[in-house]
Amino acid sequence: MIKKLQHTDIPTSQKIREVFQASYAIEAELLKALDFPPLKRPLEAFVNCSNVFLGYWKDEALAGVVEVTQDNIATHIQSLVVHPDFFRQGIARKLMHSVFDSFPSELFTVETGVDNGPACQLYEKLGFVEVKQWATDHGVRKVRFEKM
Repeated sequence: MIKKLQHTDIPTSQKIREVFQASYAIEAELLKALDFPPLKRPLEAFVNCSNVFLGYWKDEALAGVVEVTQDNIATHIQSLVVHPDFFRQGIARKLMHSVFDSFPSELFTVETGVDNGPACQLYEKLGFVEVKQWATDHGVRKVRFEKM
């Protein structure tokens, strides 16, 4: 079941952060990143964030989270994470479809590491097109996708 998460609630933000930490630890390995800023995001950054968080619950566990920002031009998927215990179950795809349904927009954008094969494949299967690549200050090559 997917529902909006009340991230200003500290226990909820703690659950969100746990999923982020577990998922981003795997992504850092995929990207061979020694310094990976998403793993340094403190609890307060979740609690005080103005973004919208949608969570995928499986039984009693928060299995996946998508973090979204929206303005007059586009909807940006800031983060899409699935706890490793729930990989390969279609959760990321379901969360993305929930974003498409919940945030009507002419343009959707998302960024990830170039070497994050599973994420890149998912975005391409969902109709996203690569529009840009660049190197970050922390040694990770990133890619930006857009979907009209």
